[in-house]
Amino acid sequence: MTKVVLLAINAKYVHSSLAVWVLSSSISAYAKGQYDVSVVEATINQKLTDVVECIKAHKPDFLGISTYIWNIRLLPELFSELRKHLPDLVIALGGPEASHNAEYWLDNGADYVICGEGELQLPMLLDKLSAANIDTEPVFNSANSCATSQQSAALVGPYTVEYFSALKGRLSYIETSRGCPFQCAFCLSGDSQLKFFPMDIVKNQIRKLASSDTKTIKFVDRTFNCNASRAYEIFEYIIGLDCQCRFHFEVAADLFDEKTLDLLSTAPLGLIQFEIGLQSFYEPALDASSRQTNLEKVVSNIKRLLQISNIHIHVDLIAGLPYETLEQFKNSFNRAYSLRPHVLQLGFLKLLHGSALRKNAASLGIEYSKVPPYEIIRSKWLSSDDLQELKIVENALQHTYNKGRFLTTLSYILTVTGKDAYTIMLLLGTAVPNHGTQLEEYVKHIYNFFLTLPDVNENKLTDHLLCDWLGMVKGKNAPPFLKNNDDRRVLVLEKAREILGRDVARCEYHVLSSGVGVVVDSNSRNPITGLYNIFSVVL
Repeated sequence: MTKVVLLAINAKYVHSSLAVWVLSSSISAYAKGQYDVSVVEATINQKLTDVVECIKAHKPDFLGISTYIWNIRLLPELFSELRKHLPDLVIALGGPEASHNAEYWLDNGADYVICGEGELQLPMLLDKLSAANIDTEPVFNSANSCATSQQSAALVGPYTVEYFSALKGRLSYIETSRGCPFQCAFCLSGDSQLKFFPMDIVKNQIRKLASSDTKTIKFVDRTFNCNASRAYEIFEYIIGLDCQCRFHFEVAADLFDEKTLDLLSTAPLGLIQFEIGLQSFYEPALDASSRQTNLEKVVSNIKRLLQISNIHIHVDLIAGLPYETLEQFKNSFNRAYSLRPHVLQLGFLKLLHGSALRKNAASLGIEYSKVPPYEIIRSKWLSSDDLQELKIVENALQHTYNKGRFLTTLSYILTVTGKDAYTIMLLLGTAVPNHGTQLEEYVKHIYNFFLTLPDVNENKLTDHLLCDWLGMVKGKNAPPFLKNNDDRRVLVLEKAREILGRDVARCEYHVLSSGVGVVVDSNSRNPITGLYNIFSVVL
């Protein structure tokens, strides 16, 4: 019997792979021959020799690899090592990196490339190889290789006993639709036909995942709420479940209707996370990227979702879109920051294989790296120096706001200095090192830097930093320079015991320079912000 290994190389251990498990189930369902199929999940952080040894242990005749921008650079060395030990091994690639660059990979170590959907093509390829079909084409494409590709492979679920045994509490994925009705030029899904999988199967798969030990279930649907009534039905089903999971969706904020927003307001705290691709507030950049967005409704609905206070909101911006200069991006950043999402992701344009922007990059004057993740280097609208400045801003943003750090301090600084969020992040990122810096040291750097800004009061700054420390750090004493050794601490301790109904550690209560007592409940964390709950005590 032919031995088949399906390999996923994930970005992190906490991630799992959906594709290889779907393909494993598809082989069982659609292949005419009998195959001994094993799934191997590795990470990009593992030693390559360990990955090779794991594959070798199965003694495969055929290896299928799912390719993405995070793992594609490992493949040439992986091929070289495998060929030393398994010279007759047949290697087939699938996934977006191989699908849109097939000829390159056929010239650089792969025997076959599957383009597009692989659920029916992979079983067909295996059957052809088992039959020693010497006319088998090296590129399997859904357009010409699989007349039955309209058949929904979702009917064969990936969530087998073996899948759940391998999951071990990691982040899990689910696909309830495939394709996208929109044509965003930076995305690979815009030119694909949209299809929805049967609702009864979708609900059954959700139920299985929610009953497992996974903590987060991520929907890979490109624009989950493009069909409002379908999205409503799935939200309603999830809200009715009794589970401890979080459900993560990529959504378009302007597509939410009142009925859905009302339903979402009833969701249990922390059950739902939304990743909202805002991308830019500069309409010429959105137009050039074929991005259809009602910005007014986006802002209105994001504010509405944040006011509900039960859903984690992650907003994305993309730096480097055509026609958006540094000044115009600053405006996009400041407008997005002013919404106060829980995470504001500053990403950089990636010219992906198969995307319209990559095809038109030369005519648009966009230069990009030729190695994954194909990130923009410069353009007519952003110089390399501009992009370096944006990297500084992104770094400061990631180490503060996006980690839930120093939130009240940042609000105070923005208020008293009158500076905009972009400027503060640029100044902070330039002045304060954070690469490998311990948090206690980082707080001191931030304190010293913010004291140099105009109209910053030392006592108020200290109080804000102390409250932020209590909210974001568990079980650690605050740095000495933040503490106010006030005799009234004993009064705060008494109040803390009343509030928390238990013994209180020394690190859980303090007196601010303003004379107000503060108490943190280190056993109670807000599931939306990830911060510990803080109480004020009037002395």
